[in-house]
Amino acid sequence: MSDELPVVLHVGCGVADPAKLPDQFFTPGQWRELRYDIDPDVAPDIIGTITDMTNIPTASVDAIWSSHNVEHLYPHEVPLALAEFRRVLKPGAFALITLPDLQSVAELVAAGKLEEPAYYSSAGPIAPIDILYGWRLPIANGNHYMAHKTGFVQSSLQRAMEEAGFVGTQVIRDGSFALWAKGFAPLP
Repeated sequence: MSDELPVVLHVGCGVADPAKLPDQFFTPGQWRELRYDIDPDVAPDIIGTITDMTNIPTASVDAIWSSHNVEHLYPHEVPLALAEFRRVLKPGAFALITLPDLQSVAELVAAGKLEEPAYYSSAGPIAPIDILYGWRLPIANGNHYMAHKTGFVQSSLQRAMEEAGFVGTQVIRDGSFALWAKGFAPLP
């Protein structure tokens, strides 16, 4: 891949797998993936936390892809992480973030379906309790990075992005227990 390609910072990348990138970043020859994770066992390009990304220069990436990372922070850490996302983005660049939609999960909990499968992933059934607190199986096996410490509904994620300085932010509910947020770093 050419260093001339725009860089997508893949936050919380996990084990290398190009299929983990949304289609817009997966197109060969269109983006250069820079893998970032807290877990050295997944061999990221850069090891670090999303609340302190000082190992990534300010205004150095063209996009951020963050899938199911922010819910692993305590509520008071969320503004720090979102501010770090904004800081490392070039002016006008964007962050694309997905995480659980607690409104849809709460509807199942209110219906008494806390431990019934909400959907089936390639790794097995996922119940509302897993969406709320983190996937129980890896947590039980010692992967405490999987624990959830906060959560969002559409309006609270919109507010958090705007308070972190993102502009043009849109948050949608996808109808499949996820929120998708896209926000831009302001132009100078």
